[in-house]
Amino acid sequence: MQHKLSFSSDDLKLSAVLHVPDRPRAGERLPAFIVLHGFVGSKDESHAEIQARMLEEMGYVALRFDFRCCGESEGERGQVRCFDQVTDTKNALTFLAAREEVDPARIGVIGHSFGAAVAVYTTGVDSRVACVISSCGWGDGERKFRGQHPTPEAWARFTGLLEQGRKQKAETGKSMWISRFDAVPIPEHLRKNLSPKAIMEIPVETAWSMYNFRADDVVADIAPRPILFLHTANDTITPTEQSIRMFEKAGQPAELVLITGTSHFPLAEKDAPRTRAIIKGWLEKFFPTPLSAVA
Repeated sequence: MQHKLSFSSDDLKLSAVLHVPDRPRAGERLPAFIVLHGFVGSKDESHAEIQARMLEEMGYVALRFDFRCCGESEGERGQVRCFDQVTDTKNALTFLAAREEVDPARIGVIGHSFGAAVAVYTTGVDSRVACVISSCGWGDGERKFRGQHPTPEAWARFTGLLEQGRKQKAETGKSMWISRFDAVPIPEHLRKNLSPKAIMEIPVETAWSMYNFRADDVVADIAPRPILFLHTANDTITPTEQSIRMFEKAGQPAELVLITGTSHFPLAEKDAPRTRAIIKGWLEKFFPTPLSAVA
């Protein structure tokens, strides 16, 4: 069952969809997940929606929502800031914990790409989160960008845009807007995996926010809560080393799974069965649901 709803974060109305398994016994409270979408993406027609549907089928309540300034949520479109998204996630947790279907002590966070970085950071600073699944995430914004702009020429072009945007903002008070692909390059053949509701241009301040965001700094504080780092090997969008480094910094219980044969979108149609099996096995060990899984 899906319910379209909204909740408040810093006086902004955020659009959400709640997935509830149709098999709970009367009065039974279920474990749940908050599902975080990727870079200036959407809760709809995206990896976030795929994750939410998968979790519902496995017997979990799942709340997917649009971060402020994205999708159907309020806020100036595209003006994304990492710590605003952490705040949105905390407020989503407060909202979800009050739902009658949900066990408030058993709420995890799952995110993909940018959403994974936010998921790890939020879990590191909010003890209410019971577990976290990071899919193709990142822990150090500057190092991530260096991996995404690997040649001296590419790095000079990217940092030049950052400085140009900083100068324009200081002199005029207005943001300089750039293509999302100038910040985060995505090979043409993988762009079909983006939500049609994703934003195609961002202000330079969004890239600066990402540059200075470090989930690495708090990942060790997650233990002893369980964490799964899931990443595609040789990822051509978010460097695979980002998850490896977070895993090295994390305390136990932490697991790292690298998936070969695909790039950045491990739940895309061809690879979904294998990825679902990996996630299902991890959940059964570290965060089981009282409902028997269908998937």
